[in-house]
Amino acid sequence: EIVAVLGSSGSGKSLLAHSILGILPYNSHVTGEIKYKGQTLDQELKEKLRGKEISLIPQSVNYLDPLMKVSEQAIGECKDEKEHDEKKIRQREIFSKYGLDESVDDLYPFELSGGMARKVLLSTALIGNPDLLIADEPTPGLDKKSVEETIEDIRKLKENGKGILLITHEIDVALKTADRIAIFYSGYVIEINNVENFKNVDNVLHPYTKALINSLPRNGFKLTEGVQPLDDVPGCPYYENCPKRIAKCENNKPELINHNGVMIRCFNFEEVDDES
Repeated sequence: EIVAVLGSSGSGKSLLAHSILGILPYNSHVTGEIKYKGQTLDQELKEKLRGKEISLIPQSVNYLDPLMKVSEQAIGECKDEKEHDEKKIRQREIFSKYGLDESVDDLYPFELSGGMARKVLLSTALIGNPDLLIADEPTPGLDKKSVEETIEDIRKLKENGKGILLITHEIDVALKTADRIAIFYSGYVIEINNVENFKNVDNVLHPYTKALINSLPRNGFKLTEGVQPLDDVPGCPYYENCPKRIAKCENNKPELINHNGVMIRCFNFEEVDDES
């Protein structure tokens, strides 16, 4: 399936991607665990799988090596000449698919436009035919046709049995691409719901999710005052801005629970489930 992680800048979306790949800053403090196909994804396994079974389309073009031609970056390390030649054929096929002709192969990153650089990043992630693709903001800078092609390619990967974690702040891209959407707020998943429910504000549950849907231009730009906290708070991260807050929200963190098939982090729904 395709799960879109949707949230504003600073909500922790890219940190999630970097956690899965084991590329967090060296001085970060990390707790908890990630499971992948039933296995604990420790640092050793992350290093074994990343770039092969798990691939990243990074958010920034700064991930490209400024001193290496883009075709060689896409191909990556090879154990012998045969593997290099096979990857070269695959690289050229994918580059062509995204409108990057042979003249691009010998260019360095500084010679690319922003849109071309993003296409190179996308192509590089697809060359290894990964089981899990983490797409961190794959569409900014692309023209409308390329955005549609990117969405189509991501959906085809799903049809071929691949898993995709789509990290984005573009709601329309998430709606057109994903099966489920996870809403991030201040470092927390606050709701995971089926994509169809995001097309009607009455079908999403969390107050922040409702505010997000109501803020869309087609829904009248109904904006909510306040910003997400930059530091962790003792209670619910949405407490200060929430119209549905209750006393226990201020100093207690709600757990992510299953409410009629929807994952939701909100005391209001915990109490409804307790009563039932």
